[in-house]
Amino acid sequence: MAPRKSSPASPANSPRFFNRELSWLAFNRRVLEQARSDRHPLIERVRFLAITGSNLDEFFEIRVAGLMQQRDSGVDEPGPDGLSPREQLQQIRTAVDQLVAEQFRCWYDDLIPALAAEGIHFRTGRDLNARELAWVRAYFREQVYPVLTPLALSPTHPFPQLGNKELNVVVCLDNPATPEIEKFIAILPVPRILPRLVTIAPGGRGPQRTIFLSEIIKLCAGELFPGYKLTGAHAFRVTRNSDLYIDEEEAANLLVRIEESLRNLRRGAAVRLEIEDGVDPALFATLCQQIGLPPDHVFRLKGPINLMRLQSLGDLNRPDLKYPPFSPVNASPLRDPAQIFDTLRTQDVLLHHPYDSFQPVVDFVEQAARDPQVFAIKQTFYRTSGDSPLVRALIQASQNGKQVTALVELKARFDEANNIQWAKQLEEAGVHVVYGLVGLKTHCKMCLVVRREGRRMRHYAHLGTGNYNPRTARYYTDLSLFTARTDLTGDIAKLFNSLTGFGRTPKFRHLLVAPYSLHRRINALIAAETKHASAGRPARIIAKMNSLVDKATIESLYAASRAGVQIDLIIRGTCSLVPGVPGLSENIRVRSLVGRFLEHARTYYFENAPGEPIILAGSADWMPRNFFRRVEVVFPVRDPALRRWVMDDFFASELRDTANASLLHSDGTYVAAPRRASERTFSAHAYFMAAATRRLRD
Repeated sequence: MAPRKSSPASPANSPRFFNRELSWLAFNRRVLEQARSDRHPLIERVRFLAITGSNLDEFFEIRVAGLMQQRDSGVDEPGPDGLSPREQLQQIRTAVDQLVAEQFRCWYDDLIPALAAEGIHFRTGRDLNARELAWVRAYFREQVYPVLTPLALSPTHPFPQLGNKELNVVVCLDNPATPEIEKFIAILPVPRILPRLVTIAPGGRGPQRTIFLSEIIKLCAGELFPGYKLTGAHAFRVTRNSDLYIDEEEAANLLVRIEESLRNLRRGAAVRLEIEDGVDPALFATLCQQIGLPPDHVFRLKGPINLMRLQSLGDLNRPDLKYPPFSPVNASPLRDPAQIFDTLRTQDVLLHHPYDSFQPVVDFVEQAARDPQVFAIKQTFYRTSGDSPLVRALIQASQNGKQVTALVELKARFDEANNIQWAKQLEEAGVHVVYGLVGLKTHCKMCLVVRREGRRMRHYAHLGTGNYNPRTARYYTDLSLFTARTDLTGDIAKLFNSLTGFGRTPKFRHLLVAPYSLHRRINALIAAETKHASAGRPARIIAKMNSLVDKATIESLYAASRAGVQIDLIIRGTCSLVPGVPGLSENIRVRSLVGRFLEHARTYYFENAPGEPIILAGSADWMPRNFFRRVEVVFPVRDPALRRWVMDDFFASELRDTANASLLHSDGTYVAAPRRASERTFSAHAYFMAAATRRLRD
């Protein structure tokens, strides 16, 4: 199919910066393009569509909610792109309307027919034949009816509190005895425990028939109101502000305060109402009034509420409609857990997830927990899985008498409850649990092991670009560095001491650490390349990250471009920099990779002529929040063989990609990366999977 263009739309009076929010929406459109592309298996395309829905939910919960707060507080100052909060909300509304329309065109025009061709049929209440209708009504009576609680709206029944993103069905009723007097309204909140996709007559022969739970409830809701006539039923849900605010200076116990705030989040201010199209105007007006949203935050949908629910199609036993299976390869020098420390005394090891297995990271902590020579383990947690083997290993280490410290970030967005649970378990096991520094999120990924060897204490460390989460490590691309280099482990020990004790302005010689030095040193490295180019020396920057927003850093990149520095940026998501503008950024190229795996590894290259190139990796995007409001760690890659791999394989493959890559143009459009007619399409993901398989054979 022909490549589509997606644009973050830069205002004409502010050509130096793309708007952050509109750039993010352009990224979500690139995800949607994967759902439309037949180069992905069919069920994977459905998953991409579901991801766009989940992404849009978070966008409203956090980004739109923040802009609404600014607007309502009277903030009218424009950002670097020249747009005020009010103007941003207006442009967001237009862009979201277009995106939602594209989502449902993709669903109805592309995916539903393709699924039907594979024997997977989606039914609505109008499509059911007599046998299917009988099955659906029986399912409703047995599985749904017992857990529904109708909430009438009347002077004696106030409007209910609707939870964040919870499915509801609003119904209109008539009393047949007095149809001309009044209509009655009731709301059916749908418990989250009920599956949103239901297979009709599961186990039966023939094509699979699937129906949304909301369709079943709309069809059968009249059974909840005996004596009344059902005249209308529509699914809807409310999205609420989910940005957790905690005044840490006033919080005597941060864990307790966050638990209290999580209970209140479901009642946060409404920021979006989604409702099925065709609802009665009077009923619609009542809902808007009761929820407290103006029309410009209401979306009438011509399709199912919450596309994220389509993710469950991935559970179907249809391997022919999914990606060919790929298992991460454990073929690194650390594949023997018993030899981990012996190996790291002689060499650094760099893993590339998900192509390289995450198991050595788990083995590193588990081996430290068992090893009688290990005296202490220190580790950060930003996000982890619900059954984390790393948490279990730290508990075992503490039970084995080792000093164990876990720095748990309780404010990791949407993972707060999970992290509170693990923090309590760790504390109960005797682990020293620390919640970081006031006013800062601890986002760095690091683990330090202290081991006695002879008469000395030796440090071993793991540093990563991604979370300590074995589940997401199977589809997020990240780097893991294991090292025993004393220059790096010394800085790591100093940082842990600052995080668990006191240290207002710690100094680090080899690590770049936010909020202390990262912003200054990144901009100094860019300035050094600018100076090299001005002096006629080779000058190049390659930077890979999720988002590029920081104004000062973008200005530094513009200055480098004007001096002649060749700059390649691999930015998966939001990019406020405008590339390819003569006299400003003509030497800057921006590409985004969106495909089978989620690009997540923040990695940077500076030519540094005439010395050795500087290669860095870490946890930080180039955004104000990462530079100034988080604890981030960016570390150097020192081993010569690993440095060659980063340059010759890692960066080279991603810059060569023509399958997953799209290029950002100066007008804000993203266009599929071009290739010559004689060239085969090249996928970095496929290349790295094949390389991992070869390592396993070798």
